[in-house]
Amino acid sequence: MPELAKPETILVYVGLDAVGDGLIKLPFVRSLRATFPAARITWMSGKGPTVFEDILAPLVTGLIDEILPFTRIGERPLELVGRRPLPGRSFDLIIDTQRRGLTTLILRRIRHRRFISATAGFLVSDGKPADATRPASMIGQLMQLAEAAAGQPVAEASPLPRDPSIEAEAERLLPAGPRYVGLAPGAGGRWKCWPLERYIALAAGLKDAVPVFLLGPAEASDWAPTIRAALPHALLPLQQASALTPMLTIALGRRLAAAVANDSGTGHMLGAADIPLVSLFGPTPADKFAPHTRRAAILRAQDFGGEAMDAIPLPAVADALGQLLL
Repeated sequence: MPELAKPETILVYVGLDAVGDGLIKLPFVRSLRATFPAARITWMSGKGPTVFEDILAPLVTGLIDEILPFTRIGERPLELVGRRPLPGRSFDLIIDTQRRGLTTLILRRIRHRRFISATAGFLVSDGKPADATRPASMIGQLMQLAEAAAGQPVAEASPLPRDPSIEAEAERLLPAGPRYVGLAPGAGGRWKCWPLERYIALAAGLKDAVPVFLLGPAEASDWAPTIRAALPHALLPLQQASALTPMLTIALGRRLAAAVANDSGTGHMLGAADIPLVSLFGPTPADKFAPHTRRAAILRAQDFGGEAMDAIPLPAVADALGQLLL
């Protein structure tokens, strides 16, 4: 690919961002900032709100410069005629992260110099990646757009911002010294959870490491007493925290030697911490939703002859974790 001029202004369009969407998109945001460090990046959601405006806002401070939430741009055929969307504004580069043809054509009406979109196999895009085959993973599809925008592969990622007060809270909860291993047994639905008793058995078998269970509010009332009774030495830092935030979970993650998690928001937060991670999948497709991290082991129920999470055997998880701890 030829080297392209660096844009000074970038508009990224998304339909909407729920918490899970935002966590999945974080590696894309980080790579975009690393690739275009001097650009002013505007993030626009057209069909709903974006968590980058509120709950995940601290994670994109310095990575995204401007949020245009729920603009309702890209919804109606009449937007193809008459006044341009975002009148009075123009961008050096627009990145369209969705693939609906009508929305793409509407977005192309915003004044721009280059337009990147995977709609119809990059048919209306001003650039495309070296391999335009659609990746299975959501983050792979986004990174493909970043490559098309940059005119070259992108791999470097800008670091996430760190809040000194949150880092201090993480250090209070997990003081330096011991080797910590994280265990995140929860998920958005219990059908996505590897059995709790296996997480407890895995923790009981750890050598020279302190098990750290990361429980959200939904799991704490049911599972915390069971974990404390079975593993008195285990830590449950989120239950001792002054406030629960994604920033704190990520900060705690950075203090772990490795972790095990289901397909969950916590799994993506641990991925954002850039630590070795064992990800467990059953009914949900790993090739689409696996967290993005530098060292990972993906274990799927289907690899062991089942569909439900309990098909994943304890020895396989213990072995994968042991390899990441080497």
